[in-house]
Amino acid sequence: MREVVGEMKIEVLGSGCFKCQELERRVKEAVKNSGVDATVEHIYDIQKIIQRSVFSTPALAIDGKVIFSGRIPSIEELSKIISGK
Repeated sequence: MREVVGEMKIEVLGSGCFKCQELERRVKEAVKNSGVDATVEHIYDIQKIIQRSVFSTPALAIDGKVIFSGRIPSIEELSKIISGK
């Protein structure tokens, strides 16, 4: 279980394609549903994405750690990841 101290930083990594936009939408919905204090940022810069060793987008990072890449989880799965349950 993740111990939350302060605000969580969630980053969607992707070029802005439909899948990346859909992941961002789902992440924002999951944050809203979970009630966690978090900021959501979309990283479009391919060089920054590659520097994180992400080669398949969309990807999701929480507090700097890449959680997954190359797929779009459901809002329910994202809520569980974000809330740490």
